[in-house]
Order: sequence, then C-alpha cells, then structure tokens
Amino acid sequence: MRKKNGVALWRQIADRIRTAIAAGEYDGTGMLPSEMVLAERFGVNRHTVRGAIAALADEGIVQALQGRGTLITRKDRLNFPISKRTRFTTGLGDQAREMEGLLLAHSLEGATTALADKLNVAPGTPLIRLELLRKVDQKPVSRSTSWFPAERFGGIATDYEDTGSITEALKRSGVEDYVRASTIVSARHAEADDLADLELSPGAILLVSDSLNVDMDGQPIQFGTSRFPADVVQFTVEN
Repeated sequence: MRKKNGVALWRQIADRIRTAIAAGEYDGTGMLPSEMVLAERFGVNRHTVRGAIAALADEGIVQALQGRGTLITRKDRLNFPISKRTRFTTGLGDQAREMEGLLLAHSLEGATTALADKLNVAPGTPLIRLELLRKVDQKPVSRSTSWFPAERFGGIATDYEDTGSITEALKRSGVEDYVRASTIVSARHAEADDLADLELSPGAILLVSDSLNVDMDGQPIQFGTSRFPADVVQFTVEN
C-alpha cells in the first residue's frame, strides 16, 4: 500500500477498516483481525496499523481489550432518508432516544454568484448564514451550513435558537410547508472544523448533502450543505 495524495498511510488504512466494518466483513467475530494480520493485508508495518486502530478507537468505532484483541463497538449506522420532504427529526424517527440542534454561529453576508443563482436573488443580496450542529443521543451526527434570504428570514437565527428546528423556525416566518427541490450527495475527508465539531479523527470520511429547499410556491428559501460521518449515517433516497 502506497502513500497517495499526501494522505498518511495510517489514515488510508483507517478508512479501509471503516469501510470493511460498515460492510460487515468482521461480523463473524465482532473483532478486528490482529495487528499482524492487518499489517500483512495492507503491506505495512504493525506500527502503522496501530496508528490506524488508535484513530478508530478515538472515534469510538473500536475498543482495545487487553489480552483479547480489538472489539468493534460501533457498526450500525443511522438511516437518513432523502425525499421530497426531508426533515432531520422526522427522518431519524424512532432510531434515536434524544435529538438536539445547536446554533454554533450566524452571520449576515452578501450572496456570492453561486448562492445567488441557487436562491434566485441578485449577487450581493443579504443572506443569513447559520452554522448548525445536530446531535443524536448526545453524539454529534451532522454539521451544516445554511443560507436564507435575509429580507424574508431576518429572525431565523433567533427562531432556531428558540426551537432547535429549521422547520419550526421557518414557520415563524410564515412558511408552513416546504419541499426539497434538489439534493447532490458526495463524499470527502473531513476538514479541521468538522473534525472538531463532529469529534472525529483525521482521515474520517464525510457524506455531504448539498440541498435546496423551496416553499409551496416554488420560491427558494434555503440552500445548505450538511456533513455526516460516513460510518455513523447512511442515506436512503426515496421516490
């Protein structure tokens, strides 16, 4: 296994192990193979494998048991549906005992050309930007950035702080219902801010959802990008 694109070998191996765990490769024992076996499989030394396993342990995916090996402690992923009426809370349904939405920051900024095109406004139009963190059973599962036209949603930050819900905050601005106009899903390595907020180790993979919501008249009301740890959440696209 060779180092590529400046990504350390131990990070690449951690990614491979995450993928194998998610695919059920180790379901038979519930344990990772030994460091020696993994080192032979990936063609690296045991020290490199040990670094990958330590990173996964920091994320809570595995746990080292003295004298027994490495236990897989987190495999099942939350299923998040993407549909015409995507909602974070209702989407997770009974998969969680407790859900929490936190406003990390908010600001007023002018629309870039790309955002203006998405939200059907002129470049430079004032937008409200919200930085949100969502937790499930006290564990962070989503970090998102959303933009709203400020003229219509000037109080969206306060309303979200009060309700912890985008849907309820929009209702306070007169939007009783809205639908998903488009969703683009991609994957990438987590960057520094997301690593910290989502409590991940370097090399963690994120599922990224770029989405546009519109009101029932078809007017764009929100464009956002949401990042989910790929080993924690999976998407189901519903017709």
